[in-house]
Amino acid sequence: MTINRLTVSMSPHAHGKDSVRKIMYGVIIAMIPAFLVSVYYFGLDAIRVSLIAVASCVFFEWGIQKLFFKAKKTTITDGSAIITGMILAFNLPSNLPWYIIVIGALVAIGIAKMTFGGLGNNPFNPALVGRVFLLISFPVEMTSWPKVNVLNFAMTDAETGATPLSIVKEGLKNGESFQSIIDGMPHFYTDALMGNVGGSLGEVSAFALLLGGLYMLFRKIITWHIPVAVLGSVAIFSAILYGVDPVHYASPAFHLLTGGIMLGAIFMATDMVTSPMTKKGMLVYGVGIGVLTIVIRTWGVYPEGISFAILIMNAFVPLINKGFKPKRFGETIKKA
Repeated sequence: MTINRLTVSMSPHAHGKDSVRKIMYGVIIAMIPAFLVSVYYFGLDAIRVSLIAVASCVFFEWGIQKLFFKAKKTTITDGSAIITGMILAFNLPSNLPWYIIVIGALVAIGIAKMTFGGLGNNPFNPALVGRVFLLISFPVEMTSWPKVNVLNFAMTDAETGATPLSIVKEGLKNGESFQSIIDGMPHFYTDALMGNVGGSLGEVSAFALLLGGLYMLFRKIITWHIPVAVLGSVAIFSAILYGVDPVHYASPAFHLLTGGIMLGAIFMATDMVTSPMTKKGMLVYGVGIGVLTIVIRTWGVYPEGISFAILIMNAFVPLINKGFKPKRFGETIKKA
């Protein structure tokens, strides 16, 4: 007699062509436009910072897995360590000394990622943890921004200057009006869109970052919910403040085009591991990031706030996931 056995396995049962490796390398491709812009404006220093950050992250992930996890096969080829290195580099000034970059990579991989068990287990974005650690530990080096020098391929001690965020924050603090400060920066909005402003490597060109975001949307690596929620809440909250007092508050366009807003909304807040699972949760998460960013920028000590905002909302992700659970298949709905 033939017995037909029903094989029951654990969920999920849906299969697709995507893999961790494929998704990670898709993100890397999306970051290429911003990387090329950074090379155009900062020259060999942009390549130096990026190579050191990526190589250090890959090395530390390999070394920790071999030394502490006793792993026969490491995960350095899945692309996650490369992305951590690239995002870390995108958050650093081009003149940062090599040893500070290595320390940031060690914190990002060793503390923020591998301490929790590696990819898929970390509650906080590793690159942002590394960046914030460096900002607190090396505040002078992390806030010395080289002025852009188109296609300068000589690694020299470049002249440094303040970022637009720092200039506006300091000017408003000294009683200047927002419009008068912007008038002192001719062609500011065009320059900020294309990248001709001071800042970290990967945050200078909003246009290049938007290109990468559109590519990831097209490839369905990310959805629109988090970027739109972050950028929309930044625009709305800053518009309210600007509408109430346009003299002492910056305009929505200024906030959207400066600092790490685009980088954070498109590449950092959308990290699959540290962001909510449901669409409603993503919207709540994104709005929280946007509002916190404007609060920190406007009333905080630092001119920028996106990194802190994302890390704060990372901590709320388990609570958001619990509050916005997807409907279970086969669940019986009780009628009142």
